Formats: sequence, structure tokens, C-alpha cells
Amino acid sequence: MFLYLQRRRKIIRSVLFASLACLGLSWGTARAQPSYPTKPVKMVVAFAPGTASDIIGRLIAEKLSQSTGQSFIVENRAGAGGTIAAEAVAKSPADGYTLLVSTAALPVSASVYPSLKYDTAKDFASVTVLTHSPLLLAANLDFAPKSITELVSYAKANPGKISFGSAGVGTSHHLTGEKLKIETGIDMVHVPYKGSGPAHIDLMGGRIQLMFDNIVALMPHVKSGKVRPIAVSSAKRHPLLPDVPTIQEAGVKQFETVAWFGVVAPLGTPNDIVQRLNSEIQKALQLPDVRKRLIDSGSDIIGNSPEAADRFLKDEVAKWAVVVKAAKVTPN
Repeated sequence: MFLYLQRRRKIIRSVLFASLACLGLSWGTARAQPSYPTKPVKMVVAFAPGTASDIIGRLIAEKLSQSTGQSFIVENRAGAGGTIAAEAVAKSPADGYTLLVSTAALPVSASVYPSLKYDTAKDFASVTVLTHSPLLLAANLDFAPKSITELVSYAKANPGKISFGSAGVGTSHHLTGEKLKIETGIDMVHVPYKGSGPAHIDLMGGRIQLMFDNIVALMPHVKSGKVRPIAVSSAKRHPLLPDVPTIQEAGVKQFETVAWFGVVAPLGTPNDIVQRLNSEIQKALQLPDVRKRLIDSGSDIIGNSPEAADRFLKDEVAKWAVVVKAAKVTPN
């Protein structure tokens, strides 16, 4: 009996020491793994310095640098409707050190550019959607229709005689106009410009009758009485223009488009890194100075989960694919 008890104690001690050794090894391994980020992170912006995506990208990068103790550096890689930047990020190592400040151009380009070397719906890991911003449909002061209902009636009586401008082929401004044409069955002529500025000039000068653009971009002209607001593209009215109805209110059911900004990483980026980025960005979006800048710019702050952001991106790809095909949009 004594020998049996002695052997039993030895077995228990051996098991206990082995367990402690494993625990020590696991703890040591965990301690040895560096926390993210341990070096500068590159945030690629697909458009030029001073654009909306550049401004919001730098705002978020500044706050992430402060909260993580590592530099988040903005790199502008403009060209080809944002596809140059998107391809560079999609092909980067999936380690969390190269991110893309995504915009509505990302899902649009999936259909506009048929020879992309990446799959928009499959080659990115969504981190979050930062903001939504409705588009405003504004008219030249001499344009007779003052509502969507009047616009549709006028356009049907005068097919092809209304022109609408945009910041370029394939932009959300352009495709929102095409979507309105499809949903209402009207015929309008698209006039693309190299940026919103020249289009604004021609809108005020009467060389084009209509234009969709970000609400804040058109607000100075609305306030000065140089253009007339017709409707907003969002599902609900916007606080900056509470008296301007939505397109849905005019009976165009389910009509909703927004300009938006987000953050995506290459597919395969570890989930713990994606979640860390999401958490830090959500904290940044709640900072009083960040909230004020975004709200003053006409943006709705989103800050959703990676899963929700990924569903949104895929939905956007599908939505704009229908519009691009119906409108026969091709790169200019």
C-alpha cells in the first residue's frame, strides 16, 4: 500500500510539473509576441491631396498615431478612378501595415474597369465604414422644375434636352444621376468634368441644368442663392437642409445613394489586427474634435463593425454593377 501511494504521488508531481512547464511556455510565447502596431502603418489614399478622402484619411491617421504610439502615414496614389491605389493595397502583405482609405469609387470601379487585377468583393478585409454623406441634386436657377416630380414630368416631355454634370465618369455623382434616370425612366445627357469645381461653374452659368454633388460642396452656392436645391439622395432629410426633401419622398421608392469613406486592409489580414484597428478607429470617431469636423462637413458618422462594413461593401458592388451595366458606363 505504501509503495502504491508513493508511486501515485510521483505520477501526480510529474503531471503537475509538466502542466506548469506548458503554462510557462505558453505565457512566455504570449509575452514574446509583439502587439500591433510595432512600426509605421501606411494609409493609402486613392485621390490627390486636399480631396475629401485625403482630408478624412489624414484626420483618422493623426488620431491613430496618437492612440497607438506608432505613425500612421498617408500616401496619395491617385489615378484611374482609384484603381491604382486599390490594386497596390490588395497586393500588399496582409499584415496590417498597409491600409486603403476606401470610398464609393472602390465598388464602382469593380464594374467600370473590366480588367482589374483584383476582386473588389473578395480581395479586401473591411475594417469599418467611417462616414456616409448624402448627395444633393442642385439646379441652375433658370431651370423650371423645382422638384423631382416636376423634373420627371419635364424630362419625359423633353427627352434628351436636360444635361447633368459630374466630377467625372464613374464617380458617385455621375452614377447617382444614371440611377435616377433608370429608376424614373427619363433621358438626361451626362456631361463629365475633371472635378467638381468646373462643373459648379457651368451649373451656375446655365451650361448644364443639374448636378449631384456632396452636400457640403454645393452648400456655399445654395447659401449664396446661385443654385437651387432640388432633393437629397439619402433615405432621410439632412440637418443642413431640413426643408429639402429626399428623392424617396417624391415617390422614387428605395432610392438611396451616399458618398462614403471607410478603411480596408488586404484580404488575409489577421482578425485580431482588424479588430484592433476597428476599436481604435471607433474611439477616434467619438473624439469631440473629430465629431465636430465630420458633422460640420455634412457627414453622418458610422463606425460600424468589420462584418457590417464588409456586407456594405459587397452590397455596394452589386448595386452599382446594375447601374453601370444599364447605363453602359465605360472608363473615359
